[in-house]
Amino acid sequence: MRRQLAGQRGHVWAIIVLQLVQAAANLLLPTVNAAIIDDGIVAGQPQVISRLGALMAAIAVVQAAAAVAACYVGALVAMKIGHRLRADIFNRIQSFSSQDVALFGTHSLTTRATNDVQQIQAFALLVFTMLFAGPAMGIGGIVLAVQQDVALSAVVIVIVPLLLLIMYSIVRRLIPLYREGQDLLDRSGGILREQIIGTDVIRSFVRQGHEMRRFADTNARLTANNLRSALLVAGMLPMIMLVVNISSVAVVWFGGHRIQAGLMNLGALTAFIAYIMQILLAIMMSMYVLMTAPRASACAERIQAVLDTEPSVSSSAAAGAQPRVDTIQPADVSFQGVGFAYPGAEAPVLAEISFTAAAGTTTAIVGSTGSGKTTLLNLIPRFLDPTEGSVTLAGHDVRNLSLDQLRAAMAMVPQHSHLFTGTIADNLRMAAPAAPDHELWAALESAQAMRFMGDLPLGLATPVGQGGASLSGGQRQRLCIARALVRKAPVYLFDDSFSALDYDTDTRLRRALDGALADATVIIVSERISAVAGADLILVLDDGRLVAQGTHRELLETSATYREIAESQLALDGTL
Repeated sequence: MRRQLAGQRGHVWAIIVLQLVQAAANLLLPTVNAAIIDDGIVAGQPQVISRLGALMAAIAVVQAAAAVAACYVGALVAMKIGHRLRADIFNRIQSFSSQDVALFGTHSLTTRATNDVQQIQAFALLVFTMLFAGPAMGIGGIVLAVQQDVALSAVVIVIVPLLLLIMYSIVRRLIPLYREGQDLLDRSGGILREQIIGTDVIRSFVRQGHEMRRFADTNARLTANNLRSALLVAGMLPMIMLVVNISSVAVVWFGGHRIQAGLMNLGALTAFIAYIMQILLAIMMSMYVLMTAPRASACAERIQAVLDTEPSVSSSAAAGAQPRVDTIQPADVSFQGVGFAYPGAEAPVLAEISFTAAAGTTTAIVGSTGSGKTTLLNLIPRFLDPTEGSVTLAGHDVRNLSLDQLRAAMAMVPQHSHLFTGTIADNLRMAAPAAPDHELWAALESAQAMRFMGDLPLGLATPVGQGGASLSGGQRQRLCIARALVRKAPVYLFDDSFSALDYDTDTRLRRALDGALADATVIIVSERISAVAGADLILVLDDGRLVAQGTHRELLETSATYREIAESQLALDGTL
């Protein structure tokens, strides 16, 4: 967290000075009040009352001004820390590969970037408005109370350790409770997210009752955790007030006897009581800060875990030494002995993959579910890095290229069609922010999206809900394809991007793509043989290995795996 405070040192010093001024003013007021009583009221000196009363008013004004200024600057620093933390977490998550995101979980990263940061921000606000003034008032109060009457200060020797013991015992029990609470909050958020996203599946299988019980169980555990921590926090104040009241009675009792015996002045007793109250207030302020520290500490650990995680995929080469790739000219994509395995996995996902997708050709990848097709495609833009071998673009190992340059040379349509909140034009221009409207319409026409676009009165200005929820699966898929076409990149990657299209639309789309992407390197992952039959090169994956490659006709004659897939899909159509 030191990095988040790096630019706030001036403000922090200002807060410390202001809180010390506030504490000093608070400590002066009882002494001045004692002098008014002893030297003014008791001695019958009106001029002393007027003079010290004016001084007391001035001190009160200074105290109030310092308190307001300290609160303002403290709030400013706390908000800036929250702002910086959210930005740092967001930037770190943006650099994560899909493997890194899966390590934490989407819902957990969301909670860490929102709720956890909010807890840190709230703790920082307390620290910068209370923490420095509390110890100063406590220490100063003890010194000045002893100065007023040494014998009566025995009360302080008893109550301060007692309050510190209460504070320690409660905070020690809060730490594990808060840590467990944040984990339960993660879990309940994950279940809620799953239920919202999968609501249609849940309803179709009539599993609402089961999901409600699953959420209710986690919610009950979270509630019980919060209740235990809340009871500890709630019990703190009565315990403190009990000690405060007993100490006040003791001070008045013993102080009254000392005044009666002529060993203490009345003003000194009032000052002593005021200092006892200030000592207790200082301990309560410090206790309130420390009470929130366990939760902030648990949140800080979770945030630090994200910030300390180095992305598994990063631009490691020196910027000046990185080779350059033309992001306009077509380029070959080549795999040489590529393998990939997840950390700790018993078997690799891919092994010994070697092929070349030449510029101006279409390469298709087919295989059974789980054969590694998407993983293979994700190695090209470096969403993942191979654990063996190398992937090259235009003769350069992709690991030696900057990530921005590498991905600028590609346009990808992912397996899950995702659109963002905004308009259709906003989504298409994610690929090329400066693209004019006529290029957007051309891309939509090539993507066979004009049929439904003609039914939208607002055209490109049509609003799109989060994730494209207002559109059908086929419409989302065609808009994602159009978004890729707007890019005009040398390499196009299609990850099962035609699965939601009917065969007629699929045929017209592939014919349009053949013309629009004639000079580009096109790599297609598909479950449909009809979508890849016209490819220049077809790769057949089986259990993570490249078992055959060739054209559609060649594979029908030489590959039993490909023939089995083709026969299952095309035999009834008579297109073999």
